[in-house]
Amino acid sequence: MFKLLPAYLLISALIFSHCRLDDPQIPNEEELITTLRYTLTPVNGGNSAVFTFQDYDGEGGEDPLISGGVLTANTEYTGSLEILNEISFPLVDIGQEIQTEDTEHQFFLATSGGLLANVEYADTDSNGHPVGLITKLITRSVSSGNLTITLRHEPDKTAPGVSKGDLSQAGGETDLEIVFDVQIQ
Repeated sequence: MFKLLPAYLLISALIFSHCRLDDPQIPNEEELITTLRYTLTPVNGGNSAVFTFQDYDGEGGEDPLISGGVLTANTEYTGSLEILNEISFPLVDIGQEIQTEDTEHQFFLATSGGLLANVEYADTDSNGHPVGLITKLITRSVSSGNLTITLRHEPDKTAPGVSKGDLSQAGGETDLEIVFDVQIQ
């Protein structure tokens, strides 16, 4: 029996060395995003426009509430994103979590459908790459179309064009994508 003890101890050590408690077993769990507000405030004063997305029952349930807005032609706006989980108690500010994990997230804001506006990043992560919680939006002439806001988790922020908002090379996983109707008057 004592001759087998060293072999038993060796086998036990090998088995337990592969079951360490500090090994990550659960991937980073996605947060539920129920609300996104994109507030655009004119740099030279005037009324703000607030674009809102609300989906309290999550994907696959009732249609989300999405409200677009009206912007003024030839105007520069400061944009700020607020991202929340409002069904959690207490309310969870997902935007703060994104700021904490800023190197792992990036918002992409793209215009389409004839909307004459440009969007630029006004914030960066700890490595100097864009995040998109704060933006600058500049409208041109009267037009209408769409503004799509996409949140990517773990994008390749060094890929060509990604720092300028080109989603096509970003990779990563889409956490949220919302299309707003926009009028420029």
